[in-house]
Order: sequence, then structure tokens, then C-alpha cells
Amino acid sequence: TECVSGCVCPEGLFDDGRGGCVEQKDCPCIHNNQWYSSGDKIKVDCNTCTCREGVWKCTDDVCYGTCMIYGSGHYNTFDGKFYDFDGSCDYVATQDFCGDKNSSGSFSIITENVPCGTTGVTCSKAIKMFLGVSSQVMKMLSNSSATLLPAILGVIPDFELLYWNRTVGLYLVIEASNGVMLIWDKKTTVFIKLSPDYKGKVCGLCGNFDDKANNDFTTRSGLLDNNPLSFGNSWKQSPMCPDVTQEIKPCDLKPHRKSWAEKECSIIQSEVFKICHSKVDPLPYYEACVHDACSCDSGGDCECFCSAVAAYAQECIKAEACVFWRTPDIC
Repeated sequence: TECVSGCVCPEGLFDDGRGGCVEQKDCPCIHNNQWYSSGDKIKVDCNTCTCREGVWKCTDDVCYGTCMIYGSGHYNTFDGKFYDFDGSCDYVATQDFCGDKNSSGSFSIITENVPCGTTGVTCSKAIKMFLGVSSQVMKMLSNSSATLLPAILGVIPDFELLYWNRTVGLYLVIEASNGVMLIWDKKTTVFIKLSPDYKGKVCGLCGNFDDKANNDFTTRSGLLDNNPLSFGNSWKQSPMCPDVTQEIKPCDLKPHRKSWAEKECSIIQSEVFKICHSKVDPLPYYEACVHDACSCDSGGDCECFCSAVAAYAQECIKAEACVFWRTPDIC
């Protein structure tokens, strides 16, 4: 047999991937292309994972699901599918009135999307939240006025449902006792959080929360679609609203804004967010940022840019990568 030159570890020791040799009990683990030593802990969603002998051992708590709607028609579903939909109408963001059993739901959240800017893209102007089988209105959040708030604690007597609202930093948080939470920045970003009890039992623009992103485009009639436009159109509340037939590309319509948008949004792909790049792919968020910065041509363009960067920063925080990106000059 021929000898092959190279470095190998002595018998009983293992290559640690970083140029050294260690015993099996000290083998490192890899996550998002980063090496972790034995005993290191990381957070994955709501679970803690510990590196033991080269293998991750994780707690198996079932986590809340989060759907994000932000800027001009960007959606990130409970199962992590990212897509754009620019419809101008009221749409079901999420509800548990689904399929044959659609009469036995307990909540519905509707997003009212209206044109923002002159390119035809749309933003979520108001969020309507209905609780209880009788669809009693609990809450409406509107950009035009932040005064549409009920008392701190409200009760819907038929179902003994409690709900609370409170302000946390920049956000207004509404929480109901049936495991539904709404977090709103009082502008164009809304997060919907659902307890694990709703896994596989919801439908709408936020998908079905069954840990599989490939079936999130399930239409109102229960058919699987692969086109975000026909999927989104199926969830409109009024048949009078026109269907969306083509994807709007605001930078093509407003080419003079494109270079400014790309320059400002490059912060997402810069050193500032470097710690997050291996954990959350920055590309879809960068593209959404450029899209929004081009489309916000009726004033408020900095607000559109800031909301787009904040959306990526929020995903980074979820992935345990805390980034301090706001400065006196930026947002």
C-alpha cells in the first residue's frame, strides 16, 4: 500500500475541525457553519441545545409560532416561507376557521391592505382581530389613529376569553387568553404569535403552522398553489376587490431611486450584521428593503427603510444574534 501524506490524529483522538486533536468527549459541534466546543449552549427558537461529544442535545419544548407582515407586502409565514403579495383589499392573515370544520374556529385576524406610494405596492394599514365563534370584534389597530384601544383588560363573556394590551418599547402588544398574540409597531409591521395548540389548525396568508414551509400556499378552497398571487387572491374578504395579476417591481418604475435604495439597504449585508449572516439569510430582507425604499415615494421613505432593516434585526434577535444597528444618523 502507498503512503499518503497528510495530518492525522493519533489513535484514540479525533480531528476537532480547527486543526487540533481531542478526545471524543471534547468533540465540537457545528451550527450555521460555526464551531462550538463541548459544553457550549445555543438557543434554537425556544429550545436550548448543548454540545455533547460532537452531537447537539436539545430540549424539546414546543414553541410559539410567529408570522411577520411588514413594509410593502412582505410576508414571513409561521413556517418561515418568505414571499411578497401586493393586494389592495382586506385579507385573512390567519384564522382557525379552516376546511370542513370552519364553523368551529375561535379567532380571525384580518389585514387591511391599501396602496402606499404611487407604484401600486400596498401596505397593511389596519389590523382587525376577531375573537369568539360569533366573530365579536375585539380590536382594530389603525395607522391613522393609535387611539382605538379598549380598556387594559377586556372580557368577551360568552367564551370567558380575556385579553390584555400593553406597550413594550416601540410596540403595542395585545394578548388573548386563547393563545393568540398581536404585536404592532403602530406603523406597517405586525407580528402574530400563536401557541403550539394551533399547529396545523390555521390558514390564511400566514400559512398553516405545521412546520412545513412547502405547503404554506394552501388556498381558501384547500388546494395547494405555488403562485403567491393566486394564493393571496384566494384569501381576500370581498369578491369586489380586483385580483392581483402581476408582481410590482417599484425599482423598475422608479429607477432614479434604485441607487439610493441599494446604498441605504446595504447595511443589511454589511459588517454591522455580520454576526447574523450565518444564522439568517440576509438576501430576501435586503431585496425587500430595496423594494420598499424604491416604492415609498410619497414621503416617509426613511420610515420604510427603517422598518425593512428592523424586520431583519428582529429575525436576528430570534436567532440569538443581537445587533445594535440604530445610530443617531440611522433610524
